[in-house]
Order: sequence, then C-alpha cells, then structure tokens
Amino acid sequence: MDLENLSYKIRSAIFEVFKELGPGLLESVYEIALLKELVLLGIQAKSQVVVPVFYKGEYLESGFRIDILVENKIIIEIKSIKELEDVHKKQLLTYLKLSELQLGFLVNFNTNLIQDKVSLFRIVNNYQQ
Repeated sequence: MDLENLSYKIRSAIFEVFKELGPGLLESVYEIALLKELVLLGIQAKSQVVVPVFYKGEYLESGFRIDILVENKIIIEIKSIKELEDVHKKQLLTYLKLSELQLGFLVNFNTNLIQDKVSLFRIVNNYQQ
C-alpha cells in the first residue's frame, strides 16, 4: 500500500478511536485502541517497537520506542496532554531520522476535537543520510 492510502487509513483509524473513546484517557489506552483499529482495517501495525540508537558507531543501550509502527513505514506518536508543543514535533522528527523512515503522525487525544495542525500533525522526514 502506498504512503498516501496508508496515511488516509491511519487518519480514519485515529478519528474512529477518538469518536469511540473521547478525550482524557492515558496514552496507553489510545495506543492499544488505535493498534486494534488498524488491525481491524487490515493494516499491519506493532506497538512499542524498539529502534536502536548508534553514536559514533557504537550502540547506545538507551534506544527509544515507537508508539506504533505501521507497515514498517509510518510512525504514530501518541500523546494525551493539555497541548502539543514544538518539542513533540521535534521528537517525532528525530525518531523518523533515527529509524530512516519518511513519514509520521503526531496525535494528541486529550482535546475536544482532533484537527490538523492543532491536535494532529503529519511530519515528513526530508533528511538524507
């Protein structure tokens, strides 16, 4: 499945989870629900995927975990906080660079309405190694 179609289905899954659960729950609840919704849509998705971090050729024990990795192509970073800040976008961009992936979604479920550029961001990695 190409990135555009996959992106559309991911957004649909995010909206469905929000419609069913609403705001105010823990991130872990949204993660489990979103993972189940993606699987229901026939999309391969894994949660808490460890991505190793290397510094000057050496493996660092403190790698990071991707909330949800979709089809080994797209990262979904989930938050349930008062408001998304630039640091959250930078975090996702760093995850994309380290994992050498091109596309990610940052979503904040602790909101009255899921909407673009407020509680849902599509982040593109243009970084070339």
